[in-house]
Amino acid sequence: MTLKRFLLYITNNEEMPRHEPQFDIAFFVINTVALVVGCVLLSVSGEIAWIPFLIIEYTWALDNMRHNRE
Repeated sequence: MTLKRFLLYITNNEEMPRHEPQFDIAFFVINTVALVVGCVLLSVSGEIAWIPFLIIEYTWALDNMRHNRE
């Protein structure tokens, strides 16, 4: 596999995109855990002003996943 084909594959930008539901599930679980743990850690540390940024990144990541997997 050439470097170009590999990069197209991992960014899901091939002409015929591959829908791999197990990656969607793993991505969703990892991002959800990161959001929850991040919110808890930021709440405990008193830096709650960063929580909206976590939520924005979370929703951006999920939207990006949805668009890339259509």
